[in-house]
Amino acid sequence: MTSLDSATSPTPGPDVTELVVGVLGGTGDQGRGLAYRLAKAGQQVIIGSRNAERAEAAAAELGLGVRGADNATTARESDLVIVAVPWDGHGETLASLRAELAGKIVVDCVNPLGFDKQGAYALKPEEGSAAQQAAALLPESRVTAAFHHLSAVLLQDHAIETIDTDVLVLGDERAATDLVQALAERIPGMRGVFAGRLRNAHQVESLVANLISVNRRYKAHAGLRITDV
Repeated sequence: MTSLDSATSPTPGPDVTELVVGVLGGTGDQGRGLAYRLAKAGQQVIIGSRNAERAEAAAAELGLGVRGADNATTARESDLVIVAVPWDGHGETLASLRAELAGKIVVDCVNPLGFDKQGAYALKPEEGSAAQQAAALLPESRVTAAFHHLSAVLLQDHAIETIDTDVLVLGDERAATDLVQALAERIPGMRGVFAGRLRNAHQVESLVANLISVNRRYKAHAGLRITDV
């Protein structure tokens, strides 16, 4: 693997148009929204679920050539896999797919959060973050982290053509983070921005709790923009 030397994305970015993208948790709101946006941008997408029939039904609803399959098939037949499963099933799901995900770029977008009467708050996994847990469970995969701060409501709204936001991308291998940045930029309005190594993923995941508070106060679907980059 090649270590990252700088935070500057190459111009132009790598060609990701032929990559098959799998979305584990693709029947949930975030996963379904990402699948829709990537497929609309022309990417080949497979929705994964523990239940193949549920995944196939969700794929049929989306159209755009999206396929549905069980999680193992999705992982096996994809070049790059986005993990959008609920936090409480994160570790178990990835541990069961170690063989299928070996050698693949894995993009973790899971946010470990708790909720109480005061709202959302960040949880801190033993490994440090969801992304670091993924890296520990998938030592033969190329684990990155991205797509944490996207509104599932906006992603799934077919009336919205562009989503004005930056996507923070983290990882320890430059080639992998470059690919994920380029994939993010396939979606109109989005820009991929390198935001550090996986050891910095906790604060990126935790920021979602703050965005939930912003959204509740202002009745919004807030995203992020990084200035001067």
